[in-house]
Amino acid sequence: MWRRAIALIVVFVAFAAIASSAAVHDALLDVLRSLERVIAQHPWAGALSFVAFAAVSAMFAFVSVAVLTPAAVFAWGEPLSMLLLWIGWIAGGCATYAIGRFLAPRVVTWLTAKQTTFGIQGRIRRDTPFGLVLLFQLALPSEVPGYLLGLAGFRFPKYLLALAIAELPYAIATVHLGAGFVQRRGGVIIVTGMILVLISFGALHAWHKRLRAESPTQALC
Repeated sequence: MWRRAIALIVVFVAFAAIASSAAVHDALLDVLRSLERVIAQHPWAGALSFVAFAAVSAMFAFVSVAVLTPAAVFAWGEPLSMLLLWIGWIAGGCATYAIGRFLAPRVVTWLTAKQTTFGIQGRIRRDTPFGLVLLFQLALPSEVPGYLLGLAGFRFPKYLLALAIAELPYAIATVHLGAGFVQRRGGVIIVTGMILVLISFGALHAWHKRLRAESPTQALC
């Protein structure tokens, strides 16, 4: 866990250093201006494409919508970019839940890390408390909880609520990262990245702590 946190911090620091480069920033602005003109000609298609890409990024770990966030901020501004990103992630989370709920467990194991699936699957059941599910959603990449909660048959309305709550701070922080890159504000990138790390690993620590505090039978309920 600590190695992963340090690696993420290093990535955010490197990202801030790249953003502070005048040459990189000028090249980025040229690209963003071109994208803005395309989006202005096709506003609905641009918004729907961004939402769809965000949804796919919430389903598969190897796809990241972060690369498009600076363009979204440049084209639509921060508030609308946050909303579109949040909607896309919720849609992707619903899709992962449906895959876990209606397809074979073997498909879920194939789509997620096998060790992660086997290590968590026994902890998550249909009647798992909402607070524990919310921590689970905050602690892990969005695709993992959706697949496993769907596989466990956890009630969809409660899952949707936990998903919406958990994805909101990440959507806000991700857009702030994109805005920091567009505006060459390295401090914003580092601080926002640190907040993301604290949210994720704070939730992970709290989740493990709750599981340890409960008896094995209660932890499975």
